Amino acid sequence: MRLISKIFAIILAVVSPEALTADTGGLILQVTDPQGQPLPNTQVRIQAPDVPTGANRKTDAQGKVRLAGLASSRYYQLQIQSQGFSELLVNPVRVIAGKTFELSYSLKSDRLETIEVSGRHLALLDTTSAITGMAITLDMTESLPTERSYQDYLQLVAGTKPSVDGNPASKSGVNYNYPGGRIGVSTDNIYYLDGVNVTDHQTGTFGASINSEIIQEQQVFTGGIPAEYAGGPGLVSRVLTKSGGNDWHGSLNYYWQSDALVSDHKYLSQNGFSTFDTALTLGGPLIDDQLWFFGSYQRKEREESLTDPVTDSWLRQINQHQDLGFLKLSWQPGEEDYWELSWFNDPQSIGGSNDPAVPNNRDRRRETGGDNYRLEYRRQGDNSLMTLRASRHESEDSVLAADNSTRNDVSYLASSAVQPTNADLNKGGLGSDRTNFRNKTEYLAKLEYFLDQGQYGSHVIKAGLLHTENDNKRDWRFTGEGAQYHSIGVSQSGATLNDYLSANWVGGVSLSTQDLTRVIDAIDNSEDVELYHARYDDDNNGQISHEELGNLIFDSSAGNPHGDINLYRHAMVQTAPISLESKGTTVFVQDSWTLDPWTLNLGIRAENWRHFSSSGDKIADFDWELAPRFSLVYDLGDDSKVWGFMGRYYDPLRTNTTNFAGNLTGPVRHEQLYLDDRWLTYRVRGGDRVPNAVFAPNTQTPYTDEWLLGYATQLSEALSLEVTYTDRVTRDIMEDYDLSVYSDGLRGTDFFLPLSYFGFDRQPNANYVIASMPDGRRDYQGVQLDLTRQRIDNWFFNASWTYNRATSNTYSDSEAHFQGDVVWMDPKAPNVAGPQPGNIRHLVKLYGSYRFDNGVEVGAVYHWNSGTVYSKTWSILGRHLPVRVEQPYAFGGVEDTHWIAEGAVGSRRSPSYGTLDFRVKYRHEFDHYQAEFFLDVFNLFNHQAVRREQDLAAGDGVFAFGEAMDWVEPRRLYLGARVSF
Repeated sequence: MRLISKIFAIILAVVSPEALTADTGGLILQVTDPQGQPLPNTQVRIQAPDVPTGANRKTDAQGKVRLAGLASSRYYQLQIQSQGFSELLVNPVRVIAGKTFELSYSLKSDRLETIEVSGRHLALLDTTSAITGMAITLDMTESLPTERSYQDYLQLVAGTKPSVDGNPASKSGVNYNYPGGRIGVSTDNIYYLDGVNVTDHQTGTFGASINSEIIQEQQVFTGGIPAEYAGGPGLVSRVLTKSGGNDWHGSLNYYWQSDALVSDHKYLSQNGFSTFDTALTLGGPLIDDQLWFFGSYQRKEREESLTDPVTDSWLRQINQHQDLGFLKLSWQPGEEDYWELSWFNDPQSIGGSNDPAVPNNRDRRRETGGDNYRLEYRRQGDNSLMTLRASRHESEDSVLAADNSTRNDVSYLASSAVQPTNADLNKGGLGSDRTNFRNKTEYLAKLEYFLDQGQYGSHVIKAGLLHTENDNKRDWRFTGEGAQYHSIGVSQSGATLNDYLSANWVGGVSLSTQDLTRVIDAIDNSEDVELYHARYDDDNNGQISHEELGNLIFDSSAGNPHGDINLYRHAMVQTAPISLESKGTTVFVQDSWTLDPWTLNLGIRAENWRHFSSSGDKIADFDWELAPRFSLVYDLGDDSKVWGFMGRYYDPLRTNTTNFAGNLTGPVRHEQLYLDDRWLTYRVRGGDRVPNAVFAPNTQTPYTDEWLLGYATQLSEALSLEVTYTDRVTRDIMEDYDLSVYSDGLRGTDFFLPLSYFGFDRQPNANYVIASMPDGRRDYQGVQLDLTRQRIDNWFFNASWTYNRATSNTYSDSEAHFQGDVVWMDPKAPNVAGPQPGNIRHLVKLYGSYRFDNGVEVGAVYHWNSGTVYSKTWSILGRHLPVRVEQPYAFGGVEDTHWIAEGAVGSRRSPSYGTLDFRVKYRHEFDHYQAEFFLDVFNLFNHQAVRREQDLAAGDGVFAFGEAMDWVEPRRLYLGARVSF
């Protein structure tokens, strides 16, 4: 009831009688007589057997009629009737969500007959739109070899980069993360499933899955996005689902794959897997022409064997299963009103990590998924549409350790004679259990009004209001003794703190030089201050210097969980479940004015976000940010257009940042350094005594500005070409700052930032401050060519080439890492700027399908890329940072610093490679049913190309620097069958 009450509160507050949903499409029809004169008052009806939406309208004085609010379908039938003329039936007609195409029809003089027309009834170009992207249709996904998920379908979109987890980067979207040096995971996309925003508000990745059998269409926007959509550095994906109609329809399918259908892995000999998924769908009328339903259930299972890359022996087996349910009810009580209620869920259990570099003692079990609900109401007037929507997305992402012993990360000098293995570096269990529920509730009101001013053109005026509530419920607990260790190997006993901070270590380090000041301050405030001064104040001047502390020797294994040498640990001294929130309000207004041959779209989007701590207090209230969007399209005639776009996309901070600053009542961790015979706490993380971070008052929301130029033309009845140039800049990028460094220690240097920059008049009580980097930038320029041949007969084809140029001096994306903590990572520091890691310069995609008259269809997909850019790095606290020079030098007023080495950033590139996938399908129709049989062959030529190379200069105990560490999967066959009606 709370959900219903809130949506009606919005109705009363903001909605006048008309609004819009972008999950529907439309047509503009021009009806003329044989002499080309407009036919007013002509009756136009449109209906499809597989969707509930339709329209019944009359043309205006200019012979035009707009048919809006239509669900996606390629099976619409148009019926056009005018007194004194023959009735015209047009079938099939295709409608695409989010697009409005113009079609023209000429009626013949009355011969008392009905004329039926079939063939091409969709313009290939929307000559009023500046949006770039594509509509992934049901025909495409059922004709091509794919992994049968909306995430994998994104690989069909021009410009999307290869992805390891279904979150592909597009254009300027970040394709690299500091933690683990991950490549192929973007946190810049926005995902909608059946109208529900399922983007994970903590990670920025997709937060839900859906049965691929129920996808009607997938709209993907990659640029030129108007104000009604959020937009961002990445792409926007909108999955539209099937609905019930007046005709009963359904399907039952089964897909299967096993080791016997997979070629041997050339590099990991024990790898293998088997999968199956089966799905049932059913839809139809409960009351003809009024009430319809559509439902489905899908079960997926996967069993996978992994190889230990060190010993080439069997490592472990992973069992994974997922259930996907879906139900939609559609009700149209009258011609003007339409209601829709839908539910889907996606519980999934993953029995282990599929990363072969993770040893069994570090394995984990993962539980994901949750329920999703949507209630939507639409009302259509003669010149207007209204949409009201309430949605709820629930998502669990919990990780539980397989081994509950104390975690101990062990490091070894890269220059030592010891060559540690993965087992030497990773001792003990995963180290923690984490349960996490990340939910999202949204309330939406949208309005659209159509205004035709004759010789002064036509307007499509839109306005909308969106309210979002994100809640993040977490319970994080350390396993074992309640602490996690970072030790050095026994063979490294006698190493000094200077050795640890300045040398190259396999396994990484957990301290930086900036921590020395914290350690000395902790010593001076310790009960054992006299003891410590007696040990480390070598010149007896009453102060311990960095140089004196650097002589600290590590040689004790007392109490160490695995007998290694104590150095660093963080201990969880208290914990409790917490709940954090962020709330956002968005308003947009835009007008698309078409005055033939020009279309001007001018809009503005305003966003405001607030963040709340675990105690319920507001910890951040961002200013209203205004994002203007402007496009101008010129219709060249002959189905061609040129256009330009410029606009701003905001990228609000995620709830991982809320957790960083808002954990006031949950876990409290003590960071500790081992001083000869005891642990010293030098920093406290979490709790309200000294918060881990606070938001600086002057923090701005990160944004991306885009400039785009495009040209598109229809080369033939079915063939079109599009060429675009995109220029983007991303600014106000967020990081956490250590003010003891930037507003004190760097005073008098080029890197100093006064407290006033952050909006403070005195030092805040916190370890860090969340703020915008004044010099952080990411710049992107790209060119894209896209040649598309639509299927109007037996075949379709698409070819695209994308060129990406991306440079940056930061990879941060709503995350707190080392920029802002250490001066040598500052955006202005030498050698920090360079080619952006994760970028792929060139991408080529070719795919198509041919349907023979005997029921056989063949399809193929070929992807090629020029290789992924990466840096030469070292590891600190699990972050892969560019390597530094061995000899310190002065720069910008900062003395004796180990700056980033020249050529470390973005100077490496993995090899280029291409893959070819192939499908053959046979369809046989009998009575009212049809049977389909599929054979998909992935990586047809079994080219197990290198996808990623080791970026750590010291290696990781498994792979040496520059060595291949991930490959394209071997050739594999996938069998399937489906019966439908």
